[in-house]
Amino acid sequence: MSFLEYAPAPESTAILNLKNEYGLFIDGEFVEGSGTPFATISPADEHVIATMQSATDADVDRAVAAARTAYERVWSRMSGSDRGKYLFRIARLIQERARELAVAESLDNGKPIKESRDVDVPLVAAWFFYYAGWADKLDYAGLGPNPRALGVAGQVIPWNFPLLMLSWKIAPALAAGNTVVLKPAETTSLTALLFAEIVQQAGLPNGVVNIITGAGSTGQALVRHPDVNKIAFTGSTAVGREIAKSVAGTGKKVTLELGGKAANIVFDDAPIDQAIEGVVNGIFFNQGHVCCAGSRLLVQESIHDEFIDRLKSRLSTLRLGDPLDKNTDIGAINSAEQLERIRTLSAAGEAEGATRWSPECELPSQGYWFAPTIFTGVSTSHRIAREEIFGPVLSVLSFRTPDEAIAKANNTPYGLSAGIWSDKGSRILAVADRLRAGVVWANTFNRFDPASPFGGYKESGYGREGGRHGLGAYLAPAASGRAVTAASDKTGKKALKRKATKESAK
Repeated sequence: MSFLEYAPAPESTAILNLKNEYGLFIDGEFVEGSGTPFATISPADEHVIATMQSATDADVDRAVAAARTAYERVWSRMSGSDRGKYLFRIARLIQERARELAVAESLDNGKPIKESRDVDVPLVAAWFFYYAGWADKLDYAGLGPNPRALGVAGQVIPWNFPLLMLSWKIAPALAAGNTVVLKPAETTSLTALLFAEIVQQAGLPNGVVNIITGAGSTGQALVRHPDVNKIAFTGSTAVGREIAKSVAGTGKKVTLELGGKAANIVFDDAPIDQAIEGVVNGIFFNQGHVCCAGSRLLVQESIHDEFIDRLKSRLSTLRLGDPLDKNTDIGAINSAEQLERIRTLSAAGEAEGATRWSPECELPSQGYWFAPTIFTGVSTSHRIAREEIFGPVLSVLSFRTPDEAIAKANNTPYGLSAGIWSDKGSRILAVADRLRAGVVWANTFNRFDPASPFGGYKESGYGREGGRHGLGAYLAPAASGRAVTAASDKTGKKALKRKATKESAK
């Protein structure tokens, strides 16, 4: 069987107007950091894109102070409708600069341009549009009348979806009336700093959004800062545990979206072609760099062999290569460190007796690359079935009955997501009800909507992002007996003073 050859169709980088060096974004302007600068590189060919500043504890202090001042003097005093106007403006600017942002994201992250162009950036704009609409409707967030903002939010995001995770954090925080200090991942800070330019374009008041770059120590300083009221983190379970320990007893509100080891369950009555596409999207989208990736495939025994044969045929048509090429399906692994982890766990899979298969695939000589890989004959005790690989590696298990499928799907320390493939709606509902996962997709996978909450159980973290639930994570009920919001105006403050005067007179 022969396939059509595709001529290269690279997206031009001429649309980018990148700087050689980027500073920290604090109080509405780019400033120098006091730490050691570091380079951000393209994982596709390892060339240096730009130099970034490292934020020290002193820089974190500056950023938090700017956020606190903006919160108390400007943002908390502004009406919800006015805050919404700024969010709408940001969303429109993201749309206007969509092509530029998509190219920068693929260049810096390694993901295929068609994913950043058609999925990531449109969702980023959608998140800001969605929460812009919530800004003047906080009374309907489920926390009673006049809920109040928390104050300053410290946010730490991962490298797999730099812009999308930024929108998941910043949009609801601003809509709720908080100000933010955000730290992007060290390997993918570029688009966060381009977003800082959008913040300037939108005329957002100084200090409402601050973006500081650096390594893990920068994130630690932000998490532990005494003047931060809320911590939002997306990343590894190990780091999430440390964050939970460091904020325990501080009174800070926390949401943690951590690792996952999702099961994609295919029953014998499933629409096979549709299920195969869903499995491919579930694990090979973004090179498997997805916390909710369907990295465990559970196939009913009666269709196991046929399904795997057809899945292998489909994988043989995937194209690996230049992330900026519009024909590319599998891009580059984000970093040398992540590539080494994928290789280590894949070697463990072979050592433990699983059968490894990859399509014929020529890997580029430069950059970080790993061919899409399937392991069959996997046991639930194997490391590749239990540990998060975070790469384009699929572990295949089989089952006979729905009960066995549910037991195997739940046999994991994680509980972030799952997928079910069946023609029977009653079966889907019955199985979904017994799966210990925060998100369950039915006859699809990796679909997101800003109105839908996302989050997990067990070692996948706690709290929800997206929808009304994601907004509630940045709000608290109004103080008992005092209907006061963080966005109260001068009239409200005068009323409180008059009330206090009357009470003291009594």
